[in-house]
Amino acid sequence: MISHIIICTDGSEYSEGAIREGIGLAKKNGAKITALSVIDFNAEFDALAPDLLEKMEEEAAGHVRALKGRAEKEGVSCVGFVTRSENPYLSIAEEASERKADLIVMGRRGRTGLKRLLMGSVTKRTIGHAPCNVLVVPRNAALTCRSILVATDGSKYSEAAAKEAIDLAKSCGADLIVVAAVHAESSAPLDIVSSNMQKDMIAAKEMSAAENSIKLVRELADKKQVKTSALIYAGSPADVIAYTAKEKKADLIVVGSHGRTGIDRLLLGSVAERVIGTAECATLVVKTA
Repeated sequence: MISHIIICTDGSEYSEGAIREGIGLAKKNGAKITALSVIDFNAEFDALAPDLLEKMEEEAAGHVRALKGRAEKEGVSCVGFVTRSENPYLSIAEEASERKADLIVMGRRGRTGLKRLLMGSVTKRTIGHAPCNVLVVPRNAALTCRSILVATDGSKYSEAAAKEAIDLAKSCGADLIVVAAVHAESSAPLDIVSSNMQKDMIAAKEMSAAENSIKLVRELADKKQVKTSALIYAGSPADVIAYTAKEKKADLIVVGSHGRTGIDRLLLGSVAERVIGTAECATLVVKTA
């Protein structure tokens, strides 16, 4: 159950997807919203350009008021505020922790203080320090909850992601697609019922691990009476996930993370970051206690 959502905004067009879908999620779940805008700040900048900083705060406050107005128009309770921070990712994580948020929603790109949140090392740090799940929504993505894709590698982190994906699919009647990636001499896609000739190009140990990880997810789904389809593709994990999501028209990708530390070892190494950066649909990063 989601009862409190933090939506990050910088007022740019790149925040639009996060705002729209975040409000929609809050409305469906009867959740409240905290609208947050973070100004990338340091004391030296404040000393050199205090008037500019004040103007930035006024603009940020306007963006937050606009989000609050949209939420309340939909009957969703919303409070909003602006904060300064030398490390925006820490401020967002701290606010989420203090306010006991269940979900952080943010756009994939941005400007000013948020423009780096979903790029490079800051992406990892934001998700890594967050005490709750993080939903990244590209500008034009829509959460129709018709098709959910979950990536698995058999780890406890992907198991956590699978459980979350299964619960989501159960609650909204979505199709659940389970995908795993393997390396092969050929880059041709492999599905779960590939021919023995195709499977021979895959190391037996790797193929067995992929099949077992998918089997685990399907067993979990069966217990919740959630129907699944499963695929194994040859190729880099990030490419496999993005390709499958586009091919199957998924509107949500679910992946896991390693928690508050070690975020540079996301579920599939640097894969989650690449998926977030390239996928056309939203990506939910599931935190593991």
